[in-house]
Amino acid sequence: MEASEDSELCFPQLLNASCVRPTRRHYEATLTYVLLFSVSLLTSSLNLLVIISISHFKQLHTSTNLLLLSLAVSDFFVGLLFLFQMVLIDGCWFLGDLMCSLYQYLDYVTSSASAGTMVLISIDRYVAVCHPLLYATKVTPHRVHVCVCLCWICSVIFQTLVLMDNLHQPGRFNSCVGECVFVISVIAGVADVIFSFVAPITVIIVLYIRVFVVAVTQARALRSHMAAVSVQHSVRVTALRSELKAARTLGVVIAVFLMCLCPYYCVALSSQDNSMNASSAAFVICLYYFNSSLNPVIYALFYPWFRKSVRHIFTMRLLQQDSCETNLM
Repeated sequence: MEASEDSELCFPQLLNASCVRPTRRHYEATLTYVLLFSVSLLTSSLNLLVIISISHFKQLHTSTNLLLLSLAVSDFFVGLLFLFQMVLIDGCWFLGDLMCSLYQYLDYVTSSASAGTMVLISIDRYVAVCHPLLYATKVTPHRVHVCVCLCWICSVIFQTLVLMDNLHQPGRFNSCVGECVFVISVIAGVADVIFSFVAPITVIIVLYIRVFVVAVTQARALRSHMAAVSVQHSVRVTALRSELKAARTLGVVIAVFLMCLCPYYCVALSSQDNSMNASSAAFVICLYYFNSSLNPVIYALFYPWFRKSVRHIFTMRLLQQDSCETNLM
């Protein structure tokens, strides 16, 4: 009987100080581990393909693609961090209090940076579609580099302030050994929801409503003047089509972003997460993380250059001399 009691503890040698391992059927645990590992592997692998593609091929070093690169980096880390859910799902944290705090901190930073990058993508598309004559001079790769760096730096600083108590004394909120929990103050929690979700979403929606209105107007103008367009205007028409297609593609990315993250933050805003059952909470969290694996799939469907670059990677043509100069367009 004593052995049975010990087997339910995360750390049997610590007796009453150890957390109790929740009972779980073997096949349920196995299925959960396989699912989590598959999602993590898929997310990390797909985003790594995006990172390699944009980093290696010089033709892809455009302002918009640099923003996609930042988004892929944050999604890649989200995929890796998702592996830690395999530890948490078992109900026992064996990696220590420091790793628990570090895991939470990196999760918050990458999520905040992802939301900030979405805002930058919206601004990029707004300028490209609504002010096309200013785009080349206002949105340069150098300025995009600076904005991306500032986005990540601000995310690091902001989340450091939000999780300061957890980082200063890891494990201070754990009730037993083997637990990984974090507690933030009400003020910090409200600030996090506002700056990591409400404010970015508001900016994204406002900008994309404007982009949508302008895009529809320009599309109608294109259709009505296609027959009469002259050769000297054909380049401008092609460029405009390209911008509209990019706006549509990134609009899909942002729409998926909203659909995946809104349920999670709606629960946080309503403070009803404690009333949710385990399956509902798991679904909301998985939907939150699954967004990171959907973005590369969207690129594969809408961007020919991504499909071509993936073929170069898997056929090892990436290792050939001057492969970075390959034409992917």
